[in-house]
Amino acid sequence: MLAIDCDNLSKTFRGKRGAKVEALKNLSLQLEQGEVFGFLGPNGAGKSTSIKILMGLVRADAGTGRLNGIDIRRAESRRSVGFLPENPAFYEYLTAAEYLRFVGGTFGMSHPQLSIRSEEVLKRVDLWEARNRPIRGYSKGMVQRLGLAQVLVHDPQLYILDEPMSGLDPLGRALVKEIIIQLKGEGKCVFFSTHITADVEETCDRVGVILKGELKRVEAVDDLMSQGISAYRVVSSDAAGAGEELVIPEKLGEVLSLLEGQGRKVNLVEPVRKNLEQFFLDIVREG
Repeated sequence: MLAIDCDNLSKTFRGKRGAKVEALKNLSLQLEQGEVFGFLGPNGAGKSTSIKILMGLVRADAGTGRLNGIDIRRAESRRSVGFLPENPAFYEYLTAAEYLRFVGGTFGMSHPQLSIRSEEVLKRVDLWEARNRPIRGYSKGMVQRLGLAQVLVHDPQLYILDEPMSGLDPLGRALVKEIIIQLKGEGKCVFFSTHITADVEETCDRVGVILKGELKRVEAVDDLMSQGISAYRVVSSDAAGAGEELVIPEKLGEVLSLLEGQGRKVNLVEPVRKNLEQFFLDIVREG
């Protein structure tokens, strides 16, 4: 059973002066259990609209979708989903411990189970020491980590995260990436949106690039990282010292022959590949 299965999801909004804005155009996407998928796109590309449709916050104009085999039009489809919105908001007069009890209760967790699980996740997101402080006194990063805690508390099979690393410092970002990798190891599916390519490179199995409401490409991250050689870094040396130069692939043989003719020793020939950011920018420029 697929974790996410959507076919031709589309959504049009009314903009200023009644103008139609096609926020999403025929989104078709299938995600397997145990997969981490990065949904990459610039601001306004349709990432949040796609997530809101999957979570039942916005109704699609056309197309179908299923979460863990259940139609997204049914509330039951979200029972085994952990959802983190882009800007999570909480009842600020509650403490983190109280809020997790509230969330766990909505998912039908028993009190003993919830007590154990709350302690686990609060420690996991480094909020255990602050668990009894009102949320109104939390920093933006702490609020974001509490959002992640409420996603984890009922131990769902599927995680849908909208910009999960937004507002986090480097330590917080590293923590979120570590948790995502751990969830993959537990066989969970993680679908998260971002516009930061480095986060996708470090955590994802596949990446999809959305632009102006259209899903332009879906690729395996490993495949992208192992192809697209743009140049070679050649390091050579002789009695006078070492030197380094970048050589385009078409000229590599010629340059190596030239260095040999000059009596220089070639110490290193290293391919320089496009990274995910270059892949993303190429698609944006084409669009």
